[in-house]
Amino acid sequence: MTKFIFVTGGVVSSLGKGIAAASLASVLEARGLKVTMTKMDPYINVDPGTMSPFEHGEVFVTEDGAETDLDLGYYERFLRRSKMSKANNFTSGRIYQTVLAKERRGDYLGKTVQVVPHITDEIQNRILASGEGYDVAMIEIGGTVGDIESLPFMEAVRQLLVKLGRENAMLMHLTLLPYINSAKELKTKPTQHSVKELLSIGIQPDILVCRTEHDVDEDTRRKIAMFTNVPERAVAVCKDARSIYEIPRTFYEQNVDDLVCERFGFELPEADLSDWDKVIDGLFNAQGEIVVAMVGKYVELPDAYKSVNEALLHAGIANKVKVKIHYIDAEKLESDDGLMDELKLCHAVLVPGGFGERGTQGKMMAIRHARENGVPYLGICLGMQLAVIEFAKNVLKLDANSTEFDRKTPNPIIGLITEWFDEKGDLQVRTLESDLGGTMRLGAQEANLVAGSKLAHIYGATTISERHRHRYEMNGRYIEALENAGMKISGYSAKQHLVETIELNDHPFFVAVQYHPEFTSSPRGGHPLFNAFIGAATLQKA
Repeated sequence: MTKFIFVTGGVVSSLGKGIAAASLASVLEARGLKVTMTKMDPYINVDPGTMSPFEHGEVFVTEDGAETDLDLGYYERFLRRSKMSKANNFTSGRIYQTVLAKERRGDYLGKTVQVVPHITDEIQNRILASGEGYDVAMIEIGGTVGDIESLPFMEAVRQLLVKLGRENAMLMHLTLLPYINSAKELKTKPTQHSVKELLSIGIQPDILVCRTEHDVDEDTRRKIAMFTNVPERAVAVCKDARSIYEIPRTFYEQNVDDLVCERFGFELPEADLSDWDKVIDGLFNAQGEIVVAMVGKYVELPDAYKSVNEALLHAGIANKVKVKIHYIDAEKLESDDGLMDELKLCHAVLVPGGFGERGTQGKMMAIRHARENGVPYLGICLGMQLAVIEFAKNVLKLDANSTEFDRKTPNPIIGLITEWFDEKGDLQVRTLESDLGGTMRLGAQEANLVAGSKLAHIYGATTISERHRHRYEMNGRYIEALENAGMKISGYSAKQHLVETIELNDHPFFVAVQYHPEFTSSPRGGHPLFNAFIGAATLQKA
């Protein structure tokens, strides 16, 4: 039977519940357990797919095409053997949508539909389903204890803790130990009140993880334990670390994984965290520094590009160099010569994915600089589409654009796709500027890389699988003209033969892809495309 560890947070938000949960999960996995993780978000949006990055940060895409919370990216980066799916993230909006659909169908036989039991039952069903087939399921509850929005989740967890029993379920609570500088001491009262809030709901935490900027002495631990009914050995201290990738060892050294194994009756060998030690060694013993210009329109909020940031960090580890990201506002770049001077000082240029026209001219200015000056360039999703448009404008001298930005462009080199069957019954695909529909390509899809291409060399394969999140595609009618001018179309989708990758023949490293490789990068090995990008920048700098 699957064992469940519920993870809650108190005192303030943004304490790092997702990282704490993922770190403990990685230690349990290192002991031989099969672990999965689920995030429950209390907001009413059905999913974060339509939310602004300024509101919620990046949208992480799973292999099965679910648009999910960015915490699922942390889950995948910390776990080796588990991939997230649509079952691993759900919101209050999704729960209410499901319950209301059942009510409209008459599934409740005319009964009054209420938060308890109907909403809480639906939450419990999803929690249990997400853990099927695993030894341990970590369930993170978004928000902070005491929030009105999260009360249905808390009640569902309270009921599950009773139903499953102590031998099958436990709860880890993350709190803050603030330091009062004038008094020169840590204060435990916020933690006490946070646990008291949990107790008022009917939940007793089994493990406390106390976030702090300072060392915590044994007297303080004992005080916390005494006033929260938590054993002293179950009060873990998580001091601010140099890197989130140090947290697994922090938990291991405080025997948090032993508490879990003892509670659930697991008899397992000690965790081998040597791979995490290698990550930390690569991170803090790097030789030299590479500065990557990331040109986007959400640069004020780095969380909007969280997976890209992490993938660059991983590539630095793989190449034994420190990667510094220099964020450049694409919209401001269009009129600020000083920003262009900053761009020219960077060793590489990356244009990430995005939606909408704002900032596209600035992004194409950065792309042109990289193309004409031999600066390593990596374009992702919109970064590929804009690379194609820039090339068509400045090399082919076409008045070209994407129908996303100009419905009446005379050369719709990027547009929505239309599918139809020809007289032989074969599926055909074309891009039309008049197309008002369009279905977003989401999730993992196979692509075929052209043998002998730079991309095929980077991957060491001609068939790959990568995750997508986009609606617009490159128009196949322009492939011949582009290739005659020196742009190689080096990859096509296996199913629809849509353009997946482009590269320049006479450039040290100019590669752009329609998919999102950042979603599958890992600190333990990186991603081949990001590794090659940073490797090329390192060579150029040398």
